[in-house]
Amino acid sequence: MALSSRDSSLKRAQRTRTRLRKLANGRPRLSVFRSSKNIYAQVIDDERGVTLAAASTLEGDEKSKKGADKDAAARVGALVAQRAIEKGVKDVVFDRGGYLYHGRVKALADAAREAGLNF
Repeated sequence: MALSSRDSSLKRAQRTRTRLRKLANGRPRLSVFRSSKNIYAQVIDDERGVTLAAASTLEGDEKSKKGADKDAAARVGALVAQRAIEKGVKDVVFDRGGYLYHGRVKALADAAREAGLNF
């Protein structure tokens, strides 16, 4: 029986996370979720099971702007990096969540790197 597109995407994301666990070495992960209208990012400590920092295009002044383009993704990447650094997190592993490293996901990652996160 063929998998539905939802099941396929979940399986792809899980495969990505399994590979990341081997590389993590205790570092938290920068997880990205991309919808058709918005983009979300959070820094997660999997050992303790807590979110250390989060940002999305649905927050405050971000809400009034378009949330589904590369500029919005770059703003979210810089914001989540700033919040993570305030919490003392500089080194993370990047969890693209099964999405291709292209477009909005790449823009978010590049902005987070420029803001000071190492991955």
